[in-house]
Amino acid sequence: MALEVREGCAVTMRRKFAIWILLAALGVATAGSLIFVLVPVDVESRINTNQVLTHDPFEIREDARALHSSLTVADWHADTLLWLRDPLEASDVGQVDIPRLAKGNVAIQVFTAVTRVPNGGINLQGNEAEGDRLMLLALGDNWPARVRKSLFERATYQASRLFDAQSRAPERIKVVLDPAGLKEVLDARARGEQVLGALLGTEGLHPLEGKLENVQALFDRGYRVMGLHHFFDNELGGSLHGVSNAGLSQFGREVVAELDRLDIIIDVAHSSVASVDDVLGLTSRPVILSHTGMRGVCDSHRNVPDEVMLRVAKGGGLIGIGYWETAICGTSPGDIVEHIRYAVDLLGLEHVSLGSDYDGSVPMPFDVSELAILTQVMLDRGFGEDEIRAVMGQNMVRFLSEGLPSLP
Repeated sequence: MALEVREGCAVTMRRKFAIWILLAALGVATAGSLIFVLVPVDVESRINTNQVLTHDPFEIREDARALHSSLTVADWHADTLLWLRDPLEASDVGQVDIPRLAKGNVAIQVFTAVTRVPNGGINLQGNEAEGDRLMLLALGDNWPARVRKSLFERATYQASRLFDAQSRAPERIKVVLDPAGLKEVLDARARGEQVLGALLGTEGLHPLEGKLENVQALFDRGYRVMGLHHFFDNELGGSLHGVSNAGLSQFGREVVAELDRLDIIIDVAHSSVASVDDVLGLTSRPVILSHTGMRGVCDSHRNVPDEVMLRVAKGGGLIGIGYWETAICGTSPGDIVEHIRYAVDLLGLEHVSLGSDYDGSVPMPFDVSELAILTQVMLDRGFGEDEIRAVMGQNMVRFLSEGLPSLP
């Protein structure tokens, strides 16, 4: 099968496809050459596996359906740009695309760029910052050659995919860069237009490649939400899942100051407890923890202790509740709502939002088109309408309106 070269990111991609991936590069004894073994593989079906857990169709009552359709729904975290699927095309692979976001009545979605995954099995603690498994995906999906050795270029490339979608369908998606752009989206939706407001975020700031000036460069490419860490320690300091348990390095402190200067929203998901403490001591701006569960409900190392959550909330921050088993210790919509209830009671209603982690290579109880089930379960669990509106999107919209940079 032919590979699709997407240097300009303007190629329309098929819903399902078989692609070539580099399976092994083995050194041979003659002339120091390399043998590349290529086999056809559907990369996403191998990596982003069991995307939606098998379940009977959810029966949504009319009261829940009517309420859900009136909500402004917003979510802090989806890794959709990592995959070859065209986000504008409906698919039964993965968990998110623009048509399914529309069915779920999502108004605002943050799309995060994943730029490096270390070798070995990813675990919740103790990952060494060695290797680059994402290179296999980049080769298999035939990403531009410039991304193969540059994490900064990987972030640039994923951003270009979002702007490409906007250029092809501006009536369906608008990349939000400032409060004025956010208002444009919300006003359009109030007029009945089904446009998605999309923001760019990073899953760790290793694409800075140790260069402080790359914060500005990522900002110039549209990034407005920046997570500091992912599953390993990086130049900024310790990850929740790394080996050091350290706080921020001197470079990490300089990066936080630069993020503050540019009014970039700081995301401390995946940061070590010491790093979170350092961030909160350095910035006077509210931060987010974009995708997580609550340790008081799910005693998993994926979730920081409740006292850390309280410090984030005390600074005006926002917590995004995720949907996957490692974070919520369950696999049902009810398990998600249990975390939302606990978070609201512990942190205060104004500090809780959604952070699905869709398309993040973890199975989910439902895809984004089925999001009305959360509204229904919250109604069933005694949530008031004001609580539902706040958690499902109003809190995040308020945070963005106050926290995004104002552009000239």
